[in-house]
Amino acid sequence: MLGWEFPPFISGGLGTACFGLTKAMSNMGIEVLFVLPRPVEQTDQTHVRMLTPKSTPSGKEVHYEYEGLRNVQFLAVESMLSPYASPEYYKEKLDEVLREKRQVGQMSGAEAEERAFGAHEEMHYAGDMFSEIHRYANSAVGLAAAEDFDVIHAHDWMTYPAGIAVAAVTGKPLVVHVHSTEFDRSGEHVNQPIYDIERRGMHAAEKVIAVSHLTRNTIISRYGVTGDKVEVVYNGVDRNGDSRIMPRSGIGGDEKIVLFLGRITMQKGPEYFLMAAKRVLEEIDNVKFVMAGSGDMMNRTIEMAAEMGIGHKVLFTGFLRGEDVEKVYQMADLYVMPSVSEPFGIAPLEALNHDVPVLISKQSGVAEVLTHVLKVDFWDVNEMANKIVAVLKYPPLQLTLREHGNFEVRRLRWQDAAQKCARVYSELMVHV
Repeated sequence: MLGWEFPPFISGGLGTACFGLTKAMSNMGIEVLFVLPRPVEQTDQTHVRMLTPKSTPSGKEVHYEYEGLRNVQFLAVESMLSPYASPEYYKEKLDEVLREKRQVGQMSGAEAEERAFGAHEEMHYAGDMFSEIHRYANSAVGLAAAEDFDVIHAHDWMTYPAGIAVAAVTGKPLVVHVHSTEFDRSGEHVNQPIYDIERRGMHAAEKVIAVSHLTRNTIISRYGVTGDKVEVVYNGVDRNGDSRIMPRSGIGGDEKIVLFLGRITMQKGPEYFLMAAKRVLEEIDNVKFVMAGSGDMMNRTIEMAAEMGIGHKVLFTGFLRGEDVEKVYQMADLYVMPSVSEPFGIAPLEALNHDVPVLISKQSGVAEVLTHVLKVDFWDVNEMANKIVAVLKYPPLQLTLREHGNFEVRRLRWQDAAQKCARVYSELMVHV
């Protein structure tokens, strides 16, 4: 498997999906070698404990082990890439690293220039995002040469060049997993080089796994992939057995909490959430809207809340992980996902898993598999506000959504997703 993030170092649903899938495969006895960028040292921990890495003889890759994943081995490659970074963001991060390198110690100007000149090679970073993606592909080929495996499984577009390269060198079948497309992230204003990489990966693969029929339709219509090549495998959720009530710090005991949890980007529809919030506050005063997450629209969204005169009613937490995610779900009276285009959407499953009623946009893959949730077009902020008010005002509705939603989410298991992927592998291995 080729991926870009894994708990506890995650920035979105991709890492959650990779963990759930590999854990279920591990329990099935499938051996998985997971290649990912080397994570930055952090103290944050989730239910997965990272053990001390052991360097390989080459000194360039790092092996990781995760407690509870007995059949999963991790190889990490030095890289600054993240699955949600734009080319511009990557360049900013690289420039920041180079500035820090120049400031280390008491260096003369000439020494600083020499250090900066050699920084890319020294740090294993390429000068731009697309070069970095192809550098990762070269590293993956080197790793593959020393390993024994049957199938290559590449997650999302950043890994597709690596998957294509490894398949070309080894002759092993390639499966690409589409968690989102450039049309989901950018609408009609697609980044052409990213679209080209996605299309090349889908056409090079023996099989394409889509996270929903919504995504499958996009793959067929926008990328020209034949329907018999695309399999739908829904995401799942790990059951949550802990229902402790957490203190609602900074929030009045009589105040209702409406939660937005996700990346604050165009794709997730944060502006529609705020427009609906303004309408809700015209009817109900004792409610706070919590926006948990970060993204390129963070500052604009904060400014928008202030301009609308509801800044005192909207709390921005920044990016949350681990126990903080658990706490914010346990505080919520309603979870809202107003996504403009959502290939699947794992967060609604997590909310239902914590007995939180859910309101999702009809433009989401998860809407295909959930019945006992409220659904609305992302652009219909009046209807979104009406549904939020209904849940907050009528406890019987909230109770019904809680009970039926929690029961329904028990059917969506990572074990089922892993079994479907395993069937895809088996079919491919028969034809090799």
